[in-house]
Amino acid sequence: MAEGQSTGAGRTGVCRHCGALVGAGESRCMMCGTPVATPQPPPRAGAHADPETMRFVRAVVSRPATFTFIFLVANIFLYLLMWLSGGAIGDVLVAYGAKRNDLIQQGEWWRFVTPIFLHVHLPGFGPLHLLSNMYGLFMLGPYVEKLYGSARFVVFWVLTGVAGVVASYLTVRPEWARGALGQYLFKTYDSASAGASGALFGLMGVLFVFGIKYRHELPEGLKRAFGTGLLPTLAINLFIGYMARGFIDNAAHLGGLVSGMGLALLVGYKRPGARGAVAHAWHAAQAACLLLVAASFVMVARHFDAKPPRLSDLAKRARAFGEKPPVTPFIESVNAGRNALTHFIDKGEADALAPAFDKLEKAPSLSPDADLLREDLKALVARARTESGDRNLRQGERARQRERLGADFDAWDERFDRWVEDEGRPTFGVNIQKAAPPAEAGGGKK
Repeated sequence: MAEGQSTGAGRTGVCRHCGALVGAGESRCMMCGTPVATPQPPPRAGAHADPETMRFVRAVVSRPATFTFIFLVANIFLYLLMWLSGGAIGDVLVAYGAKRNDLIQQGEWWRFVTPIFLHVHLPGFGPLHLLSNMYGLFMLGPYVEKLYGSARFVVFWVLTGVAGVVASYLTVRPEWARGALGQYLFKTYDSASAGASGALFGLMGVLFVFGIKYRHELPEGLKRAFGTGLLPTLAINLFIGYMARGFIDNAAHLGGLVSGMGLALLVGYKRPGARGAVAHAWHAAQAACLLLVAASFVMVARHFDAKPPRLSDLAKRARAFGEKPPVTPFIESVNAGRNALTHFIDKGEADALAPAFDKLEKAPSLSPDADLLREDLKALVARARTESGDRNLRQGERARQRERLGADFDAWDERFDRWVEDEGRPTFGVNIQKAAPPAEAGGGKK
């Protein structure tokens, strides 16, 4: 048996000399070696609070969570700026620094950082993306910041967020996006993306490892809150990502989760009652992360090419909430996508694919069902672009891929026809014009 430990069951205590927690069964403080007083007998049945749990909670809760709320305000402020610039979609989202692989490959490195603070306007759901992520930050952020301190929290948030963006960047691999697992991890096409969910998964990874790593230090009342207690939450979120694969960037979530777990394995937390200043290295790392974020948004401002936000547009944007969405640009983008796919599948012509993809990406929101159809059509156009640009495909494989694309396009076409009947015609006045059958060689009609 190791020195300083006893065979008694004991309970978690606090060193009277340095204030560090002393695990159950230990007779000496592992931080300073001071003998621990004889543990108190267990509380009587019916006692409402474990004193050690309450002491731990009071010591942690008394710490500030300053940067959690700074990041909350920053995310909301940037969303409002995008809203005043025309909405957090399409070109505006890209102008504010959303992740897009082709632009990163052109040297716009700041797009690995800025997406952590941006959120997408979800068609039909408005600011739900922002609200759900900010709720997660509000719930998880104070735990991590109070346990580890503000300096470590800032480093965790920025590094796990960047790790999530990097994972998203690396997993745009159409050739690997096959089968349920392939579609879960990899993407068939790249589009503008943003969000703090990678960093949020990073915080969950930190708390998960914290609960396991320090399970012998935690009071009994808190052991179930961290570590394995987070498994149901993690499992539910990962399952949601699996069910919504193709729409949720699961690679970004996993990148944030794994990086958060790795950081928590290496970094110690700030124990209740611990004395002494935070190491200068952590303050330096915090300052470096904040400077990286600031420099990234300076680069966004230097390359900004969207309509600047104007408070004078506030009333106009507010009125737009009650107006019927514009149908014509939506239908034009769908027609462009359908025509480009038809020419590619039938004749192998790929020139119209890129303009059609851009038009679909910039099309306004119409309704949740209509926007889902548009996103699926955009994915088909992206597949066609990838296949047309792949010079390594053999002729037989190219023909098979085009055949599969044609079958998927036919299935999409049937869904679109049903949408027109159910919603498009009665709600938006959309009609389908069927092409006339081709004439016979002799000029007669079949």
